[in-house]
Amino acid sequence: MSAVTPQPVSDLVDGEWRTCTEQLGFALEEPATGRVLGTATGTAADRVDAAIAAAAAVHESGAWSGLSAESRARLLDSAADQIGHDAEAISAVESYATGVPVRQTAMLGVILSGAFRLAAAQLREGWLTSAVPREDGRIAYVERLPWGPAACLVPWNAPAPMAAHKIANALAAGCPVVVKPSEYAPYGTQLLVAAVERALAAADVPGGVLQLVQGDAATGARLVGDPRIRAVSFTGGLSGGRAVAAACAYDIKPVQLELGGNNPLVVLPDADTESAARAAADLLTTLNGQWCRALGRLIVPADRADEIVAAVLARLGDLRVGDPLDPATDYGPLVHSGHLARVTAARDTLVAHGGRAHTALPVPDGGNFLSPTLVTGVDPAHTTHEIFGPVAAVHTYRTTDEAVALANGTPYGLEAYVCGADEDTALAVARRLRAGEVKVNGSSIMSLHLFTPRPAWGLSGYSEEGTAETLRFFTNPRVVGVEGGFALHGRP
Repeated sequence: MSAVTPQPVSDLVDGEWRTCTEQLGFALEEPATGRVLGTATGTAADRVDAAIAAAAAVHESGAWSGLSAESRARLLDSAADQIGHDAEAISAVESYATGVPVRQTAMLGVILSGAFRLAAAQLREGWLTSAVPREDGRIAYVERLPWGPAACLVPWNAPAPMAAHKIANALAAGCPVVVKPSEYAPYGTQLLVAAVERALAAADVPGGVLQLVQGDAATGARLVGDPRIRAVSFTGGLSGGRAVAAACAYDIKPVQLELGGNNPLVVLPDADTESAARAAADLLTTLNGQWCRALGRLIVPADRADEIVAAVLARLGDLRVGDPLDPATDYGPLVHSGHLARVTAARDTLVAHGGRAHTALPVPDGGNFLSPTLVTGVDPAHTTHEIFGPVAAVHTYRTTDEAVALANGTPYGLEAYVCGADEDTALAVARRLRAGEVKVNGSSIMSLHLFTPRPAWGLSGYSEEGTAETLRFFTNPRVVGVEGGFALHGRP
């Protein structure tokens, strides 16, 4: 296996880095070998409280929120420059920690500095201010102001890119940020925060503007439940999202939730077999199947099911499996033996419900590898929830209405896919699917457009994400103007 030596897990509180020593009770692993790296550690409770206090103090001082949009934009560009120097190292340690092939983490690495440059550009373009003329010629001014200290919680499957998107937009909005990565993959976000901190420290920005805490759900709960935190952006699982939403409801603070999906791929009767197989295989194995927009249900015409399943398996069988740090690797291990056990149990449950598991890719015996799996013959009632791994159910249909019902037959609604030769027909089907984004004839990990929103329906989340939407999330508008009129019931 290729060599990467991650730094000790550390936090950053009010400008001070410190190695974390709070024991979390489980072992970190090298996913590709299963080698134990040591006990996972996190930030002590008093350090979490100190981080929140520092964020609150700097917000009250106006040292960050009071800067002009241009001043914040310049600092964000400086942060992007610093991140650029470390982007390759961040991508490598992300691959090492998560098992995702480095070719994919490097592709996602464009988000690291790109998120900061995009946020800076939006500030320069005046996205946080507008003016609305009144009928009397006066102006109503709309200013989008920062909520205050923001908590950004990111999962383990692509932590640094997600952290970059959240941090960049929160800082652009004028919010001090406390970021917490997953306890299973702390290293990449730690390097990202270190790069941004170098840029901010060089400009004498107070340490409370950007801080990093490490830990598990208890750390997240302490952070999110503090009333001094005024906005929360969370990407993760459904149970965690529900806990975050409940905590935010108590303090009436805005929350952005992206909670995953059980995403369908509808293969229409006229679809090209190889195109459909490529889409299904890509969606099943990107990020080793551990991503919110992965394939959950492959929905195929009944009279073409065997043909399409065989084509998908043939494509899966051609993937190169192995060391995630090898640029030639297509498919790597799952993040942790605990997650491997959960995904394996979910697959076995489908088989116990009458399904048949189909695999074609031999995987190594060591490490946290699992062969990508299609399961046929299971009643759709047993495939409604997300597995978050390289396992998908196959369902057949005879009419388009039946296909749409299968696609919409889960409580999630994040992403959906349609494959068909006639694009107009495929688009018509796409418009019937209940999902935040529906792609026709494609399986990229990227959104359809840089400036389209990334919404969620149902259990997939709450509040839009996106280039513009996340910036707006961290702000609340204030409208100011001269009215020049009085209440009708008042006396002169």
